Amino acid sequence: MNLDFSNVWQYWPFLLQGLLLTLRITGICAVVGLILGILLALMKISGLKPLTLFGRFYTSIFRGTPLMVQLCIIHFGLPQLTGLPTTAVQSGILAFSLNSAAYISEIFRGGIQAVDKGQYEAAMSLGIGYRAMMKDIIIPQAIRHILPSLVNESIALLKESSILSYIGAVELIRAADQITVMTFRFFEPYLVIAAIYYILVMILSGIGGQVERWANKSDQV
Repeated sequence: MNLDFSNVWQYWPFLLQGLLLTLRITGICAVVGLILGILLALMKISGLKPLTLFGRFYTSIFRGTPLMVQLCIIHFGLPQLTGLPTTAVQSGILAFSLNSAAYISEIFRGGIQAVDKGQYEAAMSLGIGYRAMMKDIIIPQAIRHILPSLVNESIALLKESSILSYIGAVELIRAADQITVMTFRFFEPYLVIAAIYYILVMILSGIGGQVERWANKSDQV
């Protein structure tokens, strides 16, 4: 085995650029997907038929089609219809956020419905409005139940960002591709990228575990 990682590290600016873009896209999409996912979950359990049908239809579309196809439709198809071109990063953020929202909405819906019905009855007996009840009582309890699933969704977002290389975004995979072109080495660059992804996933898992333990501890207090 003739491995030479020095050929990889001398191009570390490409790796750093790809890493920063990957983290930026993951962070933005996680936040936007979380907000949209909560709104969709509330639509599904609202009891209003138009909102419920819209939430279910939205979820079925984004869960029933491949993320790669969604990305291509947004990046290549929307400019054809609207005449407004988008960058690879903008298309990726939009596609990943919309896709993540569909999955997070189901996670939140399950978490909200898992809250004991006595909580609803107690809030209603105290005269607490629906909006205040959901914001201050139901959703905080639901979040404690679904923290592991939210961490898994964040990890999935991190790894799915690699498909942005298909539309030209210089994230980690595209950075590795550029290094292979310049060095004619393939095993080392992709092994380094795999190690970076693994470290990032372990960090996310560790942070998620700490938050989960903190939430459980505060719940017991």
